[in-house]
Amino acid sequence: MANLSTSYLGLTLKSPIVASSGPLCKDIGHILHMEDAGVAAVVLHSLFEEQITIESQALDRHLSEQSESYAESLSYFPDLANYNIGPDGYVEHLRKAKQAVDIPIVGSLNGVSTGGWIRYAKLIEDAGADALELNIYYMPADPAVDGARIEQMYTELVSHVKASINIPVAVKLGPYFSSIPNMARKLDKAGADGLVLFNRFYQPDLDLEALEVAPNLVLSNSSELLMRLHWVGLLYGHVGADMAITGGVHTALDVLKSMMVGGRVAMMTSALLRHGIDYVARLEADVLEWMEAHEYESIEQMQGSMSARNVAEPAAFQRANYMKVLSSYDVRTSYLH
Repeated sequence: MANLSTSYLGLTLKSPIVASSGPLCKDIGHILHMEDAGVAAVVLHSLFEEQITIESQALDRHLSEQSESYAESLSYFPDLANYNIGPDGYVEHLRKAKQAVDIPIVGSLNGVSTGGWIRYAKLIEDAGADALELNIYYMPADPAVDGARIEQMYTELVSHVKASINIPVAVKLGPYFSSIPNMARKLDKAGADGLVLFNRFYQPDLDLEALEVAPNLVLSNSSELLMRLHWVGLLYGHVGADMAITGGVHTALDVLKSMMVGGRVAMMTSALLRHGIDYVARLEADVLEWMEAHEYESIEQMQGSMSARNVAEPAAFQRANYMKVLSSYDVRTSYLH
C-alpha cells in the first residue's frame, strides 16, 4: 500500500489531509470524529484580534484608522466578547482538544497587529498546541497606507510572534500582493515555518430591501484551487517554509494536484461542511487507489514533481499559459451547445 504520510511544520502526519480553520473545529466531538475519519491534523477556528482588543478594553490602532469611534466600530462585529467563547475560553478549548485526540492541533490567531497576540500566542503554546497559524486578514482601506507599509506590518507581526514562542508558526495570507514571490520570501526570512495559500477574500453583499451591507459566505469549489496550484508551483524550491494549500480542495484529484505542485498538506473545510466528516475516509481511499494505479509509492515521491522547476515547460506557469488559455476557448462549440 502506498505511503500517505507527509511532514508539515516539523510534524509527521499520517496523510496530507488537514482540516482547516472552520466552524466544525469549535466542537470537541467533531474533532474526535475527524480523527476517526482520517484527518491528519486540525487547525482550530480563529481567535480574533477584536476579541483580544475587547478583553483589554483597548482598540487596535489599525482598526481605529478605519472607524470613527470604538463603539461604532464594534457595531459592525458580532458579540465578540462571547464569540468562540472568548479568548480564555479559546485557550481552554484548545487544551481539551489536545487531551481528546492524538493528531496535531494547530491554534489560529486572526488579525494584523502585535497587540495582545504575543500574550495569546504564548498561552496557546502553553495549552499544548503543536503549532500556531497566523491568519492575517487586513483590509487596506486607507489610501494613505501604501503596499510597503502593509508588507512591513505582516513581517513585523511574524517576527514578534516567532520571538515569543517556540512552536512552529505558519502564516495564512491572501493572494493580493503586487509580488507574491517577494512577499513569500519576506515572510520566510521573518521566520515563518509555513505558508498557507490562500486566505479567501470574503466580500459583503447588499440587502436592497433593508438597505444594509450583509455578510455573504459561499462555500468554495474546486475551481478556486487553480490559483493556489499556480502560486505554490511557482514558489516551490524558492522558499524554505513548508507550503499548505487551502481553498478549493474537494476531491482526491485536488489533493494529488496540491502535492504535485509542492504542497506539504491540503487543507479543507467546505468539503467537510458539504459532504460530512466521514467524506475524508472516502477521499483517502480514492487518493490511495490513484497512487497505486499510477505506481506512486508515497506522497513524498510526488511532492513538487509538477512544480515550475520540475515540469518540462516551466513557462506554462507564467505568461505563456495566459496566451494559451485565451486561445483555447472554442466559441463555435460553446455557442452550438
